[in-house]
Amino acid sequence: MKLWQKETSTNQQVDTFTVGQDREMDLFLAGFDVLGSLAHTQMLESIGLMSADDLKEIQKELKNIYKQIQDGDFKIEDGVEDVHSQVEMLLTQKLGEAGKKIHSGRSRNDQVLVDLKLFFRSQIQEMVVSVQELFSLLKELAEQHKEKLMPGYTHLQIAMPSSFGLWFGAYAESLVDDLELMLATYKICNKNPLGSAAGYGSSFPLNRTMTTELLGFKTLNYNVVYAQMGRGKTERILSQAMSSIAATLNKMAMDACLFMNQNFGFISFPDELTTGSSIMPHKKNPDVWELIRGRTNQLQALPNQIMLLTTNLPSGYHRDMQLQKETLFPAFQSLMACLDMTKLMLRNIRIKDNILDDPKYQYLFSVEEVNKLVLAGSPFREAYKKVGMDIEAGNFGGHYEINHTHEGSIGSLNLEEVSQMMEKVISEFGFNEVEKAIKDLLA
Repeated sequence: MKLWQKETSTNQQVDTFTVGQDREMDLFLAGFDVLGSLAHTQMLESIGLMSADDLKEIQKELKNIYKQIQDGDFKIEDGVEDVHSQVEMLLTQKLGEAGKKIHSGRSRNDQVLVDLKLFFRSQIQEMVVSVQELFSLLKELAEQHKEKLMPGYTHLQIAMPSSFGLWFGAYAESLVDDLELMLATYKICNKNPLGSAAGYGSSFPLNRTMTTELLGFKTLNYNVVYAQMGRGKTERILSQAMSSIAATLNKMAMDACLFMNQNFGFISFPDELTTGSSIMPHKKNPDVWELIRGRTNQLQALPNQIMLLTTNLPSGYHRDMQLQKETLFPAFQSLMACLDMTKLMLRNIRIKDNILDDPKYQYLFSVEEVNKLVLAGSPFREAYKKVGMDIEAGNFGGHYEINHTHEGSIGSLNLEEVSQMMEKVISEFGFNEVEKAIKDLLA
């Protein structure tokens, strides 16, 4: 069954090629397709294109279909092209002529657009909640281990003293910026394209403001041509925000792999979170971190994949855009898995004590000694030269205290200030407003 099909049939080979994985991908959109139809049919009744009796029957059956989807009992049957066709077919089978009325004033183009916007909005909320949990864990670990010093590196060479408070706190603050990007993406996703039809509007007197409010969108994609142009652009921007989170996890995973290495030995994990070797009985491999690193590298390639799918397309709809689902939808699951596994590993991390007592780290304190001489009155360049000569002569060593007090340093992590930044970003998403709108729509 195809919504567009008339008397002629499509070549089977063409049908298989054009449908591709769309049925599988559309299962992700099924619930959101029903939500869009619940709002659209209410609007149709309000402008006289559907009777009150038909609306009552259709709304009841749409909610039954929604429950089937939530219970995992919904499927797109063989021969049915997509989720839109399946939902309309179920309605028509149950209600007859009334079920055929739901497509008035819309196209599959704006139907899939609204499905995608609703789906993306939901996925963003799940990612934000998970990132917020990771942020809280990192903040807790930073506070717990703020007194534990570790080497800091530049060029992978021993550089200056750092701390686990700084290390955990750095990734926490990185997530704040990642969610700033996701917030911008959410604002773009939270605009209603419904009513743009095939990209050129409708001669029906559609009330697009009504569907915007019913679906909990913040505002409209006003221009109907731009609503269609947003397909591809929205996915690209969303993939960029996801790749930013992935980049944070990627760097953390690489750090963890290095710090677990016996030549570093800064951190360790319980045996059940590492893997062994088939030949070397001593091995405890960081497979989880390595796979997080690999998956997040794939996720960082995502914006380029999306961009190349839509490069050089003119305005209007093109079938190329269908392929974005196959690229983007599995990426949501991959990023969520990386977030979940990162939290699991960090909840079980073990930190080595007194790392800097090892003599090989004594040069970490060279800058501390330079600064000490400067505070005693020596010009900086003279102090730098003296300490450098002491190092060359093998005369540098001893006990050095850390006295970093400025904002964001070892002695002042500013975790509460960073938490306030995160809280502000989270509050601007407005998830509660969306949840209320969807709850009212399903009531």
